[in-house]
Amino acid sequence: MKKLFVILTVAGMTFGGNTWAQKVAHINLNDLLLLMPERKKAESDIQEYAKTLETQMRTMNAEYESKVQDYSSKESIMTAPVKADKQKEISDLEDRIRNFQNTAQESLQKKQNELLEPMINKAKKGIEDVAKENSYKMVVDSSQGVLLYSDPSDDIMNLVKKKLGLTASAETPKKDEAPKK
Repeated sequence: MKKLFVILTVAGMTFGGNTWAQKVAHINLNDLLLLMPERKKAESDIQEYAKTLETQMRTMNAEYESKVQDYSSKESIMTAPVKADKQKEISDLEDRIRNFQNTAQESLQKKQNELLEPMINKAKKGIEDVAKENSYKMVVDSSQGVLLYSDPSDDIMNLVKKKLGLTASAETPKKDEAPKK
């Protein structure tokens, strides 16, 4: 749906009445975000948070394994009520583990959003400022794969990097390269 909107918008600008008065630019937002110094801190914080959740999950799994092993080794000598109680204990722990997995995933996603949102907003503000200063009517995010054609001279990456004060030594990642760490 998003691609269709961009295609129709670009087509409308191309075939509409005031075609040549419209300036369209593009930028790879993902590449820009990779260049921002805040990204490293955010990634580090996210990894640290994920490790904390993983440690808690390992603790719960160890407890589960211990209870299952204890149950298995003593099952033959347990009375029916004790057996039922131990089975319920194990079942409840399985439920707690499943709930924790779901909650942890949601919590990690929330943490990622919380840490990345200011960086994304800063990048979008830089893009908006450059677009206004250079009279662009539309800037397309080329990282989303919605471009049909773009003149390399309309890539505003260098202008936005300058606006955001990103160092000149920071290289824009190539399309097929993994970001340097």
